[in-house]
Amino acid sequence: MTPLWFITLCGAAVIATGLVAGVFLAFSDFVMKALRATSTAPAIEAMQVINRKVYGSAFLVFLLGLAPVTLFIAMYAFATLSGPAAIWVISGGLLYVVGVIAVTMVCNVPMNKRLDALDHSSDEAAAYWQIYLSQWTAWNHVRTVASAASAVCLFVGVMTV
Repeated sequence: MTPLWFITLCGAAVIATGLVAGVFLAFSDFVMKALRATSTAPAIEAMQVINRKVYGSAFLVFLLGLAPVTLFIAMYAFATLSGPAAIWVISGGLLYVVGVIAVTMVCNVPMNKRLDALDHSSDEAAAYWQIYLSQWTAWNHVRTVASAASAVCLFVGVMTV
């Protein structure tokens, strides 16, 4: 029998990954579109401020805190579960670690750091902004899908335990 603490932890991870997916969806759905529709220098400055304010936010706690949680859940499932439940839970954990955390660290964060280093009113920033808008948003779509898929996999997994 699967312990109640594991089921509870999976349930909490479902909610948290869903919240992370919602934030990413908001950026993909309308925040980046709004910034694209804004004049370049103010849009760059707004994104720079957003990227600075994320540090110390509840969102960052969820985003990063879920990495060890989902990895632990996947490892526990690998070691103790079998059948479809194990596959769903392991998939949910791996989707989060690879599709959200790795993509964030390898793709989105370096772009954020480069944007932050630029003077928002410079020609260099304006040129980079066009690249940033398309590439950052594309990788954010990946994070949106990965975090939502992680929530679904964890949910289905815990429901089949």
